[in-house]
Amino acid sequence: MNEFVEQFLLESRELVAQAIDDLMALEDKPGDKDRLDGAFRAFHTLKGAAGIVDFAAMAKTLHAAEDILSTLRSSEYPITSNVLNECLACLDLTSRWLDSMAASGEAPSAADRDADDMIARLVDSMATDEGKKNVALPATDDWLDRLSASASQFSEALTAVRYVPDPDTFFRGEDPLSIVASLPQLLVVDLALTNKAVTLETIDTFSCNLEILALTKAPIADVHIALRAISEWTDIRQLAPSSQSPGNEGELAQVTGLLEAQIALLREDRAEGLLGRLESAGQTAANALLYLRRNAPAAAVELAMATARSQRKAAPLIAAIEQALKTEAGPPPPTSAPAAQAGSVNQFASRALRVDMDRIDALVKLTGELIVVKNAIGHAAKRAQDTKDPTRVASILRDQHALFDRLASELQGAVLRIRVLPLRTVFRRFPRLVREIAGSVGKSIKLVTEGDATEADATIVDALFEPLLHVLRNAADHGIETPERRASIGKPTMGTIILRGRPEANNVRIEVEDDGAGIDVDRVRAVAGARGVASEEALAAMTDDEAIDLIFAAGFSTAATVSDLSGRGVGMDSVRAAVERLGGTVSLRSRPGSGTIVSLMLPFSLMMTRVMTVDVAGQAFGLPLDNVLETTIVGRDLIVPIGSSRAFVLRDRTIPLLDLADTLGLARDESSRQPAKVVVVAAAGQIGGLEVDHLGDRLDVMLKPMEGLLGGMRSVAGTTLLGDGRVLVVLDIQEMFG
Repeated sequence: MNEFVEQFLLESRELVAQAIDDLMALEDKPGDKDRLDGAFRAFHTLKGAAGIVDFAAMAKTLHAAEDILSTLRSSEYPITSNVLNECLACLDLTSRWLDSMAASGEAPSAADRDADDMIARLVDSMATDEGKKNVALPATDDWLDRLSASASQFSEALTAVRYVPDPDTFFRGEDPLSIVASLPQLLVVDLALTNKAVTLETIDTFSCNLEILALTKAPIADVHIALRAISEWTDIRQLAPSSQSPGNEGELAQVTGLLEAQIALLREDRAEGLLGRLESAGQTAANALLYLRRNAPAAAVELAMATARSQRKAAPLIAAIEQALKTEAGPPPPTSAPAAQAGSVNQFASRALRVDMDRIDALVKLTGELIVVKNAIGHAAKRAQDTKDPTRVASILRDQHALFDRLASELQGAVLRIRVLPLRTVFRRFPRLVREIAGSVGKSIKLVTEGDATEADATIVDALFEPLLHVLRNAADHGIETPERRASIGKPTMGTIILRGRPEANNVRIEVEDDGAGIDVDRVRAVAGARGVASEEALAAMTDDEAIDLIFAAGFSTAATVSDLSGRGVGMDSVRAAVERLGGTVSLRSRPGSGTIVSLMLPFSLMMTRVMTVDVAGQAFGLPLDNVLETTIVGRDLIVPIGSSRAFVLRDRTIPLLDLADTLGLARDESSRQPAKVVVVAAAGQIGGLEVDHLGDRLDVMLKPMEGLLGGMRSVAGTTLLGDGRVLVVLDIQEMFG
């Protein structure tokens, strides 16, 4: 892909995000002219960019949406929900085109077909919202029968038009025949009087009394555009479907075979390469469904793929693909993309970052200072060769080392600040999702975002979408009451969810707060007992906070029925797993009758981390200090076998013990029977112990992630170099105990 196309993709994604922001703001304030102007400018600029790269299908689709927004700008009427939905659907389609272009470097082959469908929907939404579509036309198809003879003579005809002008059309300076003559690829025109009883003696020459029928070879979308100014007086019908429409038998058979092949791949009984198979099969299935415009099944497959990755099991993804196979033979839905599709993980998201020039200037300044230190060290090295006063040289080296240490720390911080993104990058994707989720469950919900300027490492921000989506879904489906219930208890009928972010020391805290009913602790206990999550005695002994924490157990759900949003028990447990994999924690507070707050605490950056080094079988490894609780020495007689594992008791608590050498497959000298050195760690919501040979130092390190063939290696967070040149492998404690 050339640099020009890369720039087009980067700027287009930003314009799409800007247009979505403005359209969502218009839903709250339909009469906001500034937001309407902003959306119009975004569509206009997108259209121009598409024209520059010769993406004609994208340009004409955006032009149709731009025309609608232009009409609204010059009128006193606010934007309506139908127009808003179709403009958002147009942006969804544009995003999919951009994804395809990022993957292949070329415009999608089916873009023209999708563009025609989208243009027809846009024009139709405007006519419907005006409330005048077909008002002047009787609900009869007799005119089609009258055109059938002409249609048989013109087999290439694709679209039929009936136009009954307003009787006062002449007073507006309109010429109906000229309008019809301007239709693209016009084949035939037929004229008739609407009132058959009118004679030449009684006709009113100032009133239009015509019915105009026409046939054209143009696609129905082009005809809609040509007649959009008089849409309330026209009836436009498609005579022959496009031979390239998606969903023909050949394509359906190919996609069915492809989906079945992915299921067979996932059912392979091999532990090796599981993550790779999940990613490959999930993306292949989702892309195949998107090609057929099966947006909802594709979104379900992508969500199941994320769940399968977090659980390291293929079952959720297999179930989603099998469900897609059951529904895949049906026609594609005519409605706009659902919330899940709008929020699906973008496989081809741009890896480019916008960086403040001040931060670049800071790097340049630090580089200059480092060069000065380098020259000073070179000077000291030369003096060390020429002088017999090592004390003086040592003093110079100490001073330069202190200066170098300061500059290295500043450089490290400057580099990390370049990688940051504001939380609005992910927050801005949720207002529309919450709106559509609320509509699907029959509730009225407003999403308020706070602190979206808070910054975090790009890796953290990119990984936040899926866990936050699960939390917001739970808040909308389980937390917020129905409007009737809220009214009966004196609450506003519209529920509120607050999504806020704020920095805390070297961490970032993100909270999702709703003003719903809170968590029914008795209900949680009852469901936990019924599903065998905990014994009745254990449940009775739990505090309310401990009982509420059970919602993070795998497979736990209080939903009575399974829906598209909830009930499968793969929500909050996957949230905790995803957040802990990022080195963070999840907590929950509930206020009965007032709502719930789910809090995610995450590190500012994954690249910079503090580790404790340990030696195992003669090799050095690093353990993230965020996971380390304490170190202790345990006598061999206090370590007891439990089945095929081992455990010891620490302050009246049984701690499972892993021998790190055995876990990593390293050979150790077993001749020594000294007490075991144990690092007690917290991982995956549990406490465990790791037996090591020696405890080392605590270090601040920049992690280098595993790449290439080693990219899928489990239980390894990354690597770094020690001062003596050795490679330090930093272990992923969450995966080891997950």
